Amino acid sequence: MRATPPRGLSRHCRTTARYNEDHLVAQVAHTTLTVLDRMTELKVLVVGDLMLDVYLWGHASRISPEAPVMVVEVERETSVPGGAANVVHNLAALGARVRVLGVIGDDAPGEQLRNALREQGADTEGLVVDAGRPTTVKSRVMSHHRQVMRIDRENKQPISPAAEAEICQQIEAFGPQHDVILISDYAKGLVTPRIARTATAQREQGCFVAVNAKPGQVHAFAGADLVTLNQIEAEQVAGTARLAMEPDIRKHGAELRSMLDVRTLVITQGGRGMSAFSHDQDPLVVPAVPVEVYDVAGAGDTTISTLTMALRAGADLKTASQLAMRAASIVVGKLGVATATLDELRDNYLRVQP
Repeated sequence: MRATPPRGLSRHCRTTARYNEDHLVAQVAHTTLTVLDRMTELKVLVVGDLMLDVYLWGHASRISPEAPVMVVEVERETSVPGGAANVVHNLAALGARVRVLGVIGDDAPGEQLRNALREQGADTEGLVVDAGRPTTVKSRVMSHHRQVMRIDRENKQPISPAAEAEICQQIEAFGPQHDVILISDYAKGLVTPRIARTATAQREQGCFVAVNAKPGQVHAFAGADLVTLNQIEAEQVAGTARLAMEPDIRKHGAELRSMLDVRTLVITQGGRGMSAFSHDQDPLVVPAVPVEVYDVAGAGDTTISTLTMALRAGADLKTASQLAMRAASIVVGKLGVATATLDELRDNYLRVQP
């Protein structure tokens, strides 16, 4: 007959186990908060497609007599940096010192975008003005806090050889002065194979190279530290439509990372979170933080910004991914293209620890 341990010993074991668990949680919390503090020390060079997001706010209360469409009576207009410029905004909100490289037109939206980036504390001396190319503007018509339609004014052709050469020259000149080079590709013509290769080569200078990629240029970033794709983009690159289920995404995601020859591949999956694949550890699935969603615009920019900064600040992949999901949950709870500040992210972590 098996002996029953004394009651006192059993209670002691439970107390010890609880102490060890609490001690481990405290250690993890201390490490995470240290990572958040270190993020403010980072210098980031952002290279990508800059845009101006314009919002036309009004009310739709009648049908046009000219066509079966709603008439929106615009009451006010607002604008915010979009595309790679929103990545700059996110990085600045998290405490990074940012220099931005990109192309704008010789027009009012371009000047407006430059001023907005300066207001966020970004160094804009690397902006290239191309008089033959308009600044990308995306205008969203809003009624009752819902998007009615979007109007895009842009040139998606590759940037001119002269602009490309100037961007590459600046990457080589300023890359070594930064902890991170973050490429934000929106497939609007800025990210060419030459620019991709030039940026990735800065790993040899000690830069952490992260890429928010599009399928068209993703193969040019072989050797990058981090590449992110959303699920649809990953399916296009992998040539399969079977990444919705966890067993499939684990298998195909690992194969895709190996094929792209990057150190870490992250596939974002909207409301289901993200899956991460590293060259030196097992696949990682991180669920999204359950929140009420008001607007998903800009959530991808928040994810890549937070993930990149956390990894460069010393976080492991799991911690960095969890912080990125927390930051995204903050942003989707706001209307319009938004950011998560460092204080918001810290408060969120302290309020709801894993």
